[in-house]
Amino acid sequence: MPTTGTTAGTTGPAAAPVEERVRAAFAAGAVIDLREGPDEDVRAGGRWGEERTVPARLLRELLLGDAPGALRLAGARITGALDLGDGAVAHAVTFTGCHFEEPVVLRGASMRSTGLIGCLVPGLDGWLLKVDGNLFFENSVIDGRLTLTRAHVTGELRLSGARLTAREFLDGGRPAEGTDVWALWAGGMVLDGGFFARHGFVARGGLRLVGAQFNGGLFMERAVIDNPGREAFSGDDLSATTMVLADGFVARGAVRLPGASVRSLLSLDRAVLDGALHAGRLQAGDLRLTVAATPTGPVDLEEAQAAVLHDNEHSWPADTRLDGFTYTSIHRPSGESDPVGRRLAWLAALPGYAPQPYEQLAAWYRKIGHDDDARRVLLAKQRRRRRTLGPLGRAWGRLLDTTVGYGYRPWQAGVWLLVLTAAGTVLFRHGHPTPVQAGQAPFSSFVYTLDLLVPIGGFGQRTAWYWTDYHQWVGYALIATGWVLTTAVLAGVSRSLNRA
Repeated sequence: MPTTGTTAGTTGPAAAPVEERVRAAFAAGAVIDLREGPDEDVRAGGRWGEERTVPARLLRELLLGDAPGALRLAGARITGALDLGDGAVAHAVTFTGCHFEEPVVLRGASMRSTGLIGCLVPGLDGWLLKVDGNLFFENSVIDGRLTLTRAHVTGELRLSGARLTAREFLDGGRPAEGTDVWALWAGGMVLDGGFFARHGFVARGGLRLVGAQFNGGLFMERAVIDNPGREAFSGDDLSATTMVLADGFVARGAVRLPGASVRSLLSLDRAVLDGALHAGRLQAGDLRLTVAATPTGPVDLEEAQAAVLHDNEHSWPADTRLDGFTYTSIHRPSGESDPVGRRLAWLAALPGYAPQPYEQLAAWYRKIGHDDDARRVLLAKQRRRRRTLGPLGRAWGRLLDTTVGYGYRPWQAGVWLLVLTAAGTVLFRHGHPTPVQAGQAPFSSFVYTLDLLVPIGGFGQRTAWYWTDYHQWVGYALIATGWVLTTAVLAGVSRSLNRA
């Protein structure tokens, strides 16, 4: 670091007025460092003396002038409003560890690479700002809204380590319930490079990124957004190549991504969602919902699409909405003993009945050749549907379930046939039936029972022999059971063929 009061890369007495030194450093493109030490608290910048005070009017004059140069200023207290609105700044601009007493206005400005690093800024208006290069706010404290609505940055936007506080929270303020509170207002922003708000980034108030474009990806590992009871992250219809809200990312408030498009990876791996996740109509390549804990609010993925879905035991709260959600495949965690059972429990927890989530899961199991698992899922769907029917529908459903498993377990009909045949054979063996006419074929209790149970065709025994005691009523019962069993088999198999 330069000696206190000196200008790196320039010459001149340390006692020269600070404005002269700033002009000289600007012309030389050199750094002027007014800091007294490496660990200064920029919040205390209001007490810095005149030797570190630079008026905003001087900076405006230099930056909007025609003279060549670059502004690289560190450790200054900047008085007055730095207003570059609608101006064309052809110089590189870097503020490091500076204390701005009033909000910065870059509304409609055109700039080259610009950095406010480790600074204190009471808000910044960058509506329609254009930056040909990078825009850095790393480790800065922004007390007031950071507005970048419809800004266009050809390079990267870096907010890692920054602390943003919405003006409603300043001075111990408590916003009224139901009001919108935004720390970052950047709807329609276009970033050709990446958005980095990683380790140490904290926002008190929500991030509004509706319709923003992140062509280089959005990365917010271990970031914290604190806006409880409101929207923490509003990303309706945003588009990004990659979106990483992971590795300790915390959102206290709702995360909204309806209609968003993430071409590659959308990761919430090990994230904490203290609120809802609204992502209806989302389109994502690799969707990782392997969150660290179950979200405290609903998870809405209705009509969303994903190529690959990753989930875990925390992914799905009681209020999960999946109607219309489609995916090409599901990533199965290694060592999982009964993935079908866990996914059936996941679907069973969904509020209300919707057939599509069951059919989507069954389609995936069929695709990977697990037909038995697919039938298990579709059977669970029919059982869930049965709870929505009236008394007669539920009774018929239970009959189909018991006899043929709604057509997905036709072997159950064979079991019933064997049991009833064995019981009838034993029962009709004890007694003496009466022949219809002399010269009949010998009576066989086994064939007679089959003749009663099979409603179509016959073996001649039922018409050749009759009973006059209780065996007659048992015979009627077997005939009725045979018809019911046959009807259930036909209905179940037809349902299976039509819906499988």
